[in-house]
Amino acid sequence: MANSTFTILLGGNLVVTDRVRHAIAGSRVIAADSGMRHAAGLGVIPELWVGDFDSSDEDLIARFPEVERKTYPLAKNETDGEIATAEAIERGAKRLILIGALGGERSDHALQHFLLAMSLAERGFDILLASGDEEAIPFLPGKKAIDLPKDALFSVLGFSALSGLDILGARYPLKDFSLPFGSSRTVSNVAEGPVEFHLKSGKAMILARPHDFSGA
Repeated sequence: MANSTFTILLGGNLVVTDRVRHAIAGSRVIAADSGMRHAAGLGVIPELWVGDFDSSDEDLIARFPEVERKTYPLAKNETDGEIATAEAIERGAKRLILIGALGGERSDHALQHFLLAMSLAERGFDILLASGDEEAIPFLPGKKAIDLPKDALFSVLGFSALSGLDILGARYPLKDFSLPFGSSRTVSNVAEGPVEFHLKSGKAMILARPHDFSGA
């Protein structure tokens, strides 16, 4: 199996949309514990299911008897999502789509997914986090382009001070902008269509709401 795009099913919120289906189409899939509950709605069968299975009930487990499972102890040093991601990388992943990575009952897990995504991006992996309602993409020095519907909301969240930030194709464009760490200056912008970003130094997360036109 040569496909290097992997979808990781995590336990956070998911609204199944055409955009999500398109993003994961043709990818290989690994589920992390209760993230398996998203498989049916997405119409996918994971090739592997990992975790301590403390949040997967007997009914969910019984619905997927054909999927290989790797069980880990409750007392472990990594989250189920990190284990699933490591399994994907061991199997040749270059692009990782983390589904159910945003929201949910555990804000610590959601924040950890952001940090994991940034760490993976720094190692050269192409990363997308998605919940259906929201998408997040790590943004390191260089260029990013995101195909957003006109009037969709998006923000750039600085994980450090940023310099040389350009935002093109937005209602509030920026050119060679310096963003202090902790500033909200780049929160709640509006796409005019596909948006292009450039960055000279720093690291950030682009958070988009492709179905939210409340800023129009």
